[in-house]
Amino acid sequence: MSLSRRDFAKRSAYTGAGVALVGSAGVLATAPGALAAEATEAGAVGRPGHGGPSLGYGPLIADPKGILALPKGFSYKIITRTGETKLESGESTPSNHDGTATFEGPRGATLLVNNHELGGPRSKWPHPVPLADGLVYDPAASGGCTVVEVSKHGDHVTEWVGIAGTATNCAGGRTPWGTWLTCEETEDKAGRNGMTKDHGYVFEVDPHDRKANRDPKPIKALGRYAHEAVVVDPKRGHLYLTEDASGPNGLLYRWVPPQGFEHGRGKLRTLADDAGVLQAPKCYDSGGSFVDDLSRATRTGTVYGVDWVPVPDRDAKSVSVRKQFADGQITRARKLEGMWWADGGAYIVSSFAREESPAQHDGQVWFYDPKRRTLTLKVLLGVNPDPSKDGAFDGPDNITVSPYGGLVIAEDGEGIQHLFGATEDGRTYPIARNELNIGTAEEPEFSEFTGVVFSPDGSTLFANIQVPGIMLAITGPWRRQR
Repeated sequence: MSLSRRDFAKRSAYTGAGVALVGSAGVLATAPGALAAEATEAGAVGRPGHGGPSLGYGPLIADPKGILALPKGFSYKIITRTGETKLESGESTPSNHDGTATFEGPRGATLLVNNHELGGPRSKWPHPVPLADGLVYDPAASGGCTVVEVSKHGDHVTEWVGIAGTATNCAGGRTPWGTWLTCEETEDKAGRNGMTKDHGYVFEVDPHDRKANRDPKPIKALGRYAHEAVVVDPKRGHLYLTEDASGPNGLLYRWVPPQGFEHGRGKLRTLADDAGVLQAPKCYDSGGSFVDDLSRATRTGTVYGVDWVPVPDRDAKSVSVRKQFADGQITRARKLEGMWWADGGAYIVSSFAREESPAQHDGQVWFYDPKRRTLTLKVLLGVNPDPSKDGAFDGPDNITVSPYGGLVIAEDGEGIQHLFGATEDGRTYPIARNELNIGTAEEPEFSEFTGVVFSPDGSTLFANIQVPGIMLAITGPWRRQR
């Protein structure tokens, strides 16, 4: 059923301009460098900046090994490192680690599916994903993902190829049925950048069943565009997907399965290319006015009603999907990135917005409530005036919901890079800082964090340093953040 702007405006009038539509709209309100937040509902007050002494885990302590600064009492292990650790087939761990998910493995082990964001021809990269027999989509492509097994004691056991011959595997998403959806962040077609097949698709990888991964098949029903992340609504069966693109800005998508379709391991790859309906959002503010871009929201607690518009040509045979819509038809956002399903909805990241957008920011986190069909702005980071200085956070990317409350967010901003937490009342705190300088002493450079995710038992936080490609396991005195 369509949610008209008149319906949304009427509903908003009943609930105080919309701010009370999804419970505590002030949750996860601010971060260092954020735009000022105010109470958006009784009892929901965001407090900007770092919190008091009880918040977080204390200051970050420099790492004598030059890898990862952590709070006192915390430690890390390197699980994989490109050029050092090996696959079971003998090749190096591929580089450019990105989106990651965890799964329960045998004998108390943890299995991690790890994307490798490698685009263009294989000759471009010293350590592409090996072309494992039977697991290759396009032999010209460099990317894919590996499956890593970590023992119950936190030690690296082995690593193998989950899929190869895909391109620019950025984020993705874990499914409720225990598989990984790996997303290609590219629109390269056969004949471009040396590719022999079209790219820009989603593929399913089963960490438990290697045979299920043979003869990879793209899930064309989910569209061909610069995919970033995906989440599954376990109740309705809908999939939500982000697009990291500009010129024009990208879109959030919803895929509605065909009537009678039942999800499960390997079921998505059986779909017809045009199965279900792929849709893009059209948002309205509390006054019923159309919203052209999510950067228009300049206050946390902003709530938009969402209607969904069918995509004309999901396979983008001649025109990119996002370019198939005229102004006024859909709502866009710059650099839509990580997603996570929790609390009955989807947390969605817009990493930044600049001159190409109506308003500038250094990061937004939205929450989509499928029951009410609303998007609520939870986190808003103002433009960081000096990314070279430690303290402020900018450029959120991969995201996870913490078993200890709130969110854990990986930075892909300018300058210094962090993992940081955001509590349920809007305060933030640092968890880790990347100290691996891949630049020079005069012009330091620090790679982004990616693939932030907790182990199934919540004891270990995994994260990657994308370049040169390091997977880390962080342990310590985790506790509830209030």
